[in-house]
Amino acid sequence: MPEITTKPRTSTKPKVERPKLYKVILVNDDFTPREFVVAVLKAEFKLSEDQAHRIMITAHRRGVCVVAVFTRDVAETKAARATDAGKAKGYPLMFTTEPEE
Repeated sequence: MPEITTKPRTSTKPKVERPKLYKVILVNDDFTPREFVVAVLKAEFKLSEDQAHRIMITAHRRGVCVVAVFTRDVAETKAARATDAGKAKGYPLMFTTEPEE
């Protein structure tokens, strides 16, 4: 009887890294009305009235405040749309993004 040799099958699963996350940051200015900032936060980031108000006040007191954390494309898109909403009304409202550590 012939001897049968078998090799164990090895399957390699590729390691998939999680995408890098980016923070969307609200930068305070002295000209954009608070109500408008709250409205933009609610519209673009789907925040409640209370959450939007707390973020706006934190940015007002500290100069900046992290609004949310997303993947790079989403963070940059939301920051750009929120900044553009301010520019459309003539306000210097600014949102930036930076990598999360």
